[in-house]
Amino acid sequence: MSAVEAPGGVTFLGVRHHSPACARLVAATVARLRPAYVLVEGPADLNGRMDELLGDHELPIAVFTAHREGTRRHASWSPFCAYSPEWVALTAGREVGAQLRFIDLPAWHPALSDRANRYADADQRYAEAVRRLCATLAVDNVDALWDHLFEIGPDDGLAERLDTYFDVLRGESAAGADDTAREAYMARWVRAARRRAAGRPVLVVTGGFHRPALVRLTAGAGDDGPEDDDWPQVPAPAPDAVAGSYLVPYSFRRLDAFVGYQSGMPSPAYYQRVWEDGPRRAAEALTEAVAARLRARRQPVSTADLIAARSMAGGLARLRGHAHPGRVDVLDGLVSALVTDALDQPLPWATRGTLAPGAHPVVVEMVAALSGDRVGRLHPGTPLPPLVHDVDAELERHRIDPHETIELDLTDAGDLARSRLLHRLRLLDVPGHVRERGPRVGADALLTERWSPAPSADRLARVIEAGGYGPTVTDAVTARVEERVTLLGADVDALATTLFDTALAGLPEHSTRTLTAIARATGSVTDLRALGRALAVALALWRHDRLLGSAGTAPLGALITAAVRRALWLVEGVRAAAAPADPGRLVALVAVRDAVRHAGPALGLDRDGALAVAGRVAADAAAPPDLRGAALGLAWSLGDVPDASRAVRAVAAPDTLGDWLSGLFALAREEVVAGDAALLTVVDELLAGMGAHDFLVALPALRQAFGWFPPRERAAVARHVQALHGGDAPPGDLLRLDADPLLVAAARAVEERVDAVLIREGLWEGDGT
Repeated sequence: MSAVEAPGGVTFLGVRHHSPACARLVAATVARLRPAYVLVEGPADLNGRMDELLGDHELPIAVFTAHREGTRRHASWSPFCAYSPEWVALTAGREVGAQLRFIDLPAWHPALSDRANRYADADQRYAEAVRRLCATLAVDNVDALWDHLFEIGPDDGLAERLDTYFDVLRGESAAGADDTAREAYMARWVRAARRRAAGRPVLVVTGGFHRPALVRLTAGAGDDGPEDDDWPQVPAPAPDAVAGSYLVPYSFRRLDAFVGYQSGMPSPAYYQRVWEDGPRRAAEALTEAVAARLRARRQPVSTADLIAARSMAGGLARLRGHAHPGRVDVLDGLVSALVTDALDQPLPWATRGTLAPGAHPVVVEMVAALSGDRVGRLHPGTPLPPLVHDVDAELERHRIDPHETIELDLTDAGDLARSRLLHRLRLLDVPGHVRERGPRVGADALLTERWSPAPSADRLARVIEAGGYGPTVTDAVTARVEERVTLLGADVDALATTLFDTALAGLPEHSTRTLTAIARATGSVTDLRALGRALAVALALWRHDRLLGSAGTAPLGALITAAVRRALWLVEGVRAAAAPADPGRLVALVAVRDAVRHAGPALGLDRDGALAVAGRVAADAAAPPDLRGAALGLAWSLGDVPDASRAVRAVAAPDTLGDWLSGLFALAREEVVAGDAALLTVVDELLAGMGAHDFLVALPALRQAFGWFPPRERAAVARHVQALHGGDAPPGDLLRLDADPLLVAAARAVEERVDAVLIREGLWEGDGT
């Protein structure tokens, strides 16, 4: 088994990350060469911690790197599993006494700023070459191509095939500036190792994309100057930067391309079996794993189904020129045997990327079986960032048991502190508890919370990753919120969510900073829905905030005033006479109403101005029906009682009535129910006068409109309708139907059309015959 060798005894192996075939090649090459140095594509700043990396861990693990410098923050992972060629190079090299070195730039370096995962594929850099190869060999994508060429085939000649493959993919195209910088740096390590080895073998293991460039950059036999005796200097972060790397436990799920990782290979559990037992046994195990998973979820999988799947997989393998079934052969065979209905989307292994929503349940379970549920574990002595210890200490100090449900009274100082800690961990994306009940925007003031346990196998990894923000919970969540506010810019909707989160987490400084960002964006925002969300949050905090003590504060009041003014200005500019009801903008007007009602006197809000806008919009035929109804509801809720019965007759058309009522009910449902119910009488009259077809057209929007009423008020409406039509059934019976109302209305429309045809043809005289 050979590989490209440069003068001076340097052997270059270009690999695909997380490939069992490449890992076998690396292991065999190390055993054959017994090199003095093994150089691996990886973060050079970790060379002094090789013992820590190669400790007694359970794979998969990853090196997590976090870096913050000014407004720039970068986080990335360098994952390793048992069949990663880089991991095998390190462990096999150590066994033969080789010196080990990572030779790539640190993960925080700007040359890797666009890489969240160091060992991601470089498909985008040679997509056209991959496309041509796939077309020539009649395979769907690069994963099927790779299996066809390397994973299923024999190991004989593997190195030469890999060299040819990567030479074809890279071709003569120039690399980008980032790759050029990385390759120049890696070449300096190769030259230094060659000089130090003094004729002994040197093995270089990198991604196949980089191998041709490294061969070229180190091709000269006599280019080693005196400076090449020394290892290249490892770049250091700027003095004011915060950077660090830690080992984290990883999982097969996070490694899998089907769930979002830019992996060298998908389906890690399958390739683990390929590494351990070879491709033939892995194919058999894959079928068994899928069957066991489906049966555990009570999906019928018979012995006959499995026989059919294996027969189909074998036939496909022979047809595709495989000595035995590969991953795609087995999957296609299983689908043909187990999925009998039509599929609405391509099979996930026929494309690249994450598993699409709506995939067939059997296909989802098949992908999960290939992914596996293995989770790595770090050796107990592995250094951890300070945040891990601080999180544990804070949970203990606040007596929060990870296995218990927590009930909190936010008026109690101790419970309030526990709540703030849980919210800070939530903002850091640290799993442990999930809030089931508590204060929410737009709801009545609630001063209790309920948190339920939510254990996660990724918890330690997530805490370590959050440690990139700071050494303590307070420091980390402060940096996290600061970053979020900066990244959100003028997104007032997301900023409003952040504002409420900072209140719950007890971060007054960042609440003020978020509030300032919202106020700055309010004057230019054009999205009424987003502005309404921000207004609702600010009003809730201004009225009810017992968490930060911000109730009635001037900054919140200024934001409320500006948001109300801007929202009313935006409402007058909406022009779409045929547009359907938009719940988002109706909620924004609800926030305006509540602000004028509850904060108007204290903040000097212009009630008369709001009524004037409401009057103009309600009478504007160019405005959407829901806004016209909402404008009338706004005026009504502020005490200016309109002639609602007359107004509803003006919008009685089937395609506008329900939308108009949605707006009215959103803003003035209490007034509609508490009044003399004249409006409901008119609505009942209009609906009774509709034909079956018109009623079917109006029904969806009507259901949306009456959805604004809570159950008690809906019962009051039912009592009024019952009073109009008689009957002694309990009002609740009117709210419960055995059939879908849309189905009932559609059936009524069909019956009406049938009656019309019978009458037209003289087959029915209207007397029941």
